[in-house]
Amino acid sequence: MTLIRSFLIIFLFFPIGINAAGVEVQLDKAPIDTRDNDSIKRGAQSFVHYCLTCHGASFMRYNRHQDVGFTNQELLDNIIQTGQKVGDLMVSAMKKNEAEGWFGVAPPDLSVIARSRGADWLYTYLRSFYRDETTATGWNNLIFDKVAMPHVFYELQGQQILKVKSLGDGKESKTLELAVPGSIPKAEYDKFVADLVNYMVYLGEPHAAHRVDLGIKVMLFLFAMLGLTYLLYKEYWRDIH
Repeated sequence: MTLIRSFLIIFLFFPIGINAAGVEVQLDKAPIDTRDNDSIKRGAQSFVHYCLTCHGASFMRYNRHQDVGFTNQELLDNIIQTGQKVGDLMVSAMKKNEAEGWFGVAPPDLSVIARSRGADWLYTYLRSFYRDETTATGWNNLIFDKVAMPHVFYELQGQQILKVKSLGDGKESKTLELAVPGSIPKAEYDKFVADLVNYMVYLGEPHAAHRVDLGIKVMLFLFAMLGLTYLLYKEYWRDIH
């Protein structure tokens, strides 16, 4: 049973095409910039305030955030909220057995969720919750039908409702309409989600920007060595030819 459950969890959270029951949803392009440290810092604070209660990021240590500009004191004041130390891993405050009892399945670790799902999927998903009284939580999602996760950002975004339009030949058009406004405007909420997704992209590969910079330096060095090698070749064969 443990093996079957593990396989089911992997299957549920593995990237899939979004085309079910004749309905196709176009993913929105996520405005990702992992060199924008201010955006990543805002996303990190949103992550620990809203996500870390249920989801862990157990591949990441708090002090790793120093790479994007956090000081130890800022980490203690703004990021670490569970009495942990700066060098500890970012584990969820929720126990696995409690989560399984409440949601039927433990919320997945989000360390590499952006690499698994993709930034565009996450950006669209976090903006596509709508009211659905037929579900246990009272919420559903346009691109993840019957999702177990409630809409934890509803106070910010507001409450959306689903509008379904028949297109004929068994096809439907599904759109979302804001029925109850949230505490912030739509553009501000989209920016909030963009920062959060930007952070989750960084979370999946914190060394990515450094690796790119190092790769550029190595390529420049190799090109320089190529030029010097050619000049040496010309000098060596000058008198022979």
